Amino acid sequence: MELRASQKIEYIPSSWYNIVPDLPEKIPPYILPDGTIVRKEMLEIIFPKQLVEQEFSEERFIKIPDELIELYQQVGRPTPLIRARNLERYLGTSARIYFKYEGVLPAGSHKFNTAIAQAFFNKLEGVKRLSTETGAGQWGSALALAGALTGVKIRVFMVRASYDQKPYRRVLMETYGAEVYPSPSNITNVGRKILSENPSHPGSLGIAISEAIEDVLNSNGEAKYSLGSVLNHVLLHQTIIGLEAIRQLEELGVGIEEVKYVIGAVGGGSNYAGISYPFIRYRLSGKTETRFIAVEPRAVPSMTKGEYRYDYGDTAGLTPLLKMYTLGKDFVPPPIHAGGLRYHGLAPSLSVLVKHNIVEPVAYGQREVFEAGVLFARTQGIVPAPESAHAVKAVIDIALKYKGSEEKPVILFNLSGHGLLDLKGYEEFLNNTLPDT
Repeated sequence: MELRASQKIEYIPSSWYNIVPDLPEKIPPYILPDGTIVRKEMLEIIFPKQLVEQEFSEERFIKIPDELIELYQQVGRPTPLIRARNLERYLGTSARIYFKYEGVLPAGSHKFNTAIAQAFFNKLEGVKRLSTETGAGQWGSALALAGALTGVKIRVFMVRASYDQKPYRRVLMETYGAEVYPSPSNITNVGRKILSENPSHPGSLGIAISEAIEDVLNSNGEAKYSLGSVLNHVLLHQTIIGLEAIRQLEELGVGIEEVKYVIGAVGGGSNYAGISYPFIRYRLSGKTETRFIAVEPRAVPSMTKGEYRYDYGDTAGLTPLLKMYTLGKDFVPPPIHAGGLRYHGLAPSLSVLVKHNIVEPVAYGQREVFEAGVLFARTQGIVPAPESAHAVKAVIDIALKYKGSEEKPVILFNLSGHGLLDLKGYEEFLNNTLPDT
């Protein structure tokens, strides 16, 4: 049944959920190298004031402006919640598997949820240009589209490994009107220094962030920085996913207490926070016993092998120090196809939840992830992005535990994007040339 425009807006949450006041402990403050606690006005150098207010907010719910709700509706929210019945039958599981499908959004992933919000608030404050980084290109594509819809110019530093692997992501960003540079690039001091030491450097999200921030600091106030993950205001915007999912499950007669598992892939934490935080709220209040499974690549194991400590969010040390699970700002990840999961650190709020065992991390190798992605494509018809295929792998492993069981737990996961621009990785898997990193 197709919803009318007015009905679609009704199904979109009127507020985002801010998990900060409900966390089991306060997020350690952002600090400078000398130990000084970062104040709001310091971040206003690179972010607009309204986003800085959201970053430090202690309010549990933050209203979504009506104009922004209309923009969400125009591009396809609410996104569908789908039961994976074919996958259930193939696995012979008694579990009920549901997924929130963010790949229906025009740029192909969940990243648009915060991209349009950030572009909107920057536009309100008269910002002319946004500079950002991107890994596999989902974030860069989403921000490029948001810039086109709001009239804000976009400059993207794309991790070189992904720039080379995924040329059509670059084409999509340029089609939306963005400038795209491989990172490390020759247009920033950070990039030039790294290239002088290693001309074939594969790049990293940490380096690309450094380049984007340097670009903003040298813009004479013309540009602001836009981030696709990690910080509170970014994860806040993504909670629209989980909030919609709760209502959609209720419409299907499924209560939150029936949701046994919430699963998602994790790089910096945006898509997993988006699906899980509204459900974690009920776990923290003692109303549910849901388990939260966060999946990362074995090649970039920030949660499973990283240290919980203060670290920079970028390679050059231009960001404040954040308390998070990290592999170290100088970590250079291998060029796996899940470029969006190649970040060295983890969102501070999500790090608190991992520390308190509310969120349970698990890591997989690249080949078994693509195997899961192919199975999902052949049963459900959707080719998952390599990032999303990590979640699919965990779903399959858990669902198989209920093979022949009389229990019927609900497994919910976020299919954060489609893989139609990531077919190089699938080609390598099908040809048996994919490295098992």
